[in-house]
Amino acid sequence: MLVVTPRRRFVAEALGTALLVAAVVGSGIMAQRLTSDRALALLANTTATGGALVAILLVFGPVSGAHLNPVVTLCMTAMKTQSRSSAAGYIAAQLTGGIAGATLANAMFELPLVTWSTTARTGAAQLLSEAVATFGLIGVVIAVGRTRAALTPFAVAAYIMAAYWFTASTSFANPAVTLARAFSDTFAGIRPVDVGPFLLAQALGATVGGILFSWLVPIPGSAAPRID
Repeated sequence: MLVVTPRRRFVAEALGTALLVAAVVGSGIMAQRLTSDRALALLANTTATGGALVAILLVFGPVSGAHLNPVVTLCMTAMKTQSRSSAAGYIAAQLTGGIAGATLANAMFELPLVTWSTTARTGAAQLLSEAVATFGLIGVVIAVGRTRAALTPFAVAAYIMAAYWFTASTSFANPAVTLARAFSDTFAGIRPVDVGPFLLAQALGATVGGILFSWLVPIPGSAAPRID
C-alpha cells in the first residue's frame, strides 16, 4: 500500500507541474522550429501536451491527486475535501514547479533560462476563452472525478486538447502554467502584462464551474477522502 506523506504530495505536485509545463513549452519550441505553419505547430503542441498530461496524471494521481493547477486545488478546498494548509503547500509547489518546467524547456533547446515572453494575449475574446476553458476543466474534474474517477486523466487530457482548438486563447486554464509560460519567449509564451487578466478570467471560470458542477453532480454516498 502506498504511504503518502504531505512532503510526498508537495513534491508530486511540483514535479508534475514542472513536467506539464516542460511538455507545453518544449513542444511549442520544437513545433515552431520544425514548421512555419501555425496550424500545424498548434496541432503538434496539442498532441504532445495531451499525451504528456495523461501520463503525468496517471503517475502522480495516486500520490497527490495530481491537481497541478491552483484553481483545482482551491475548488477542492472550497468543497472541503482539502485543508487550507495543505492547499497552500500544493499551490506553492505548483507555482514553483511551473517556473522550473519553463526554465527546463528553455535549457533543453539551448535558450536562456529565462526569456520574458513578448507574445501578446489580450482582449475580451481571449479572456472569455480563458473563463470558458477553466469552467469546463473544473466541470470535467468534478463530474468525472465523482462518477468515474479512473477515467479522469483521460477526460482531462481530452478536454484540454479540444480546448486548444475551440478557444481563442488556446486554453491555458491554469494559473501556474500561465505564470510559467511568461518565462519563455516562444510559441507557447504570454507577455507578463497579460498574465494578471488571464488569472482573473480563470478564477471567474473556476468559481462558476465549481458552484454549478458541485450542485449538478453531488458527491455520491459518503464524502470524498479529505487531504490534510
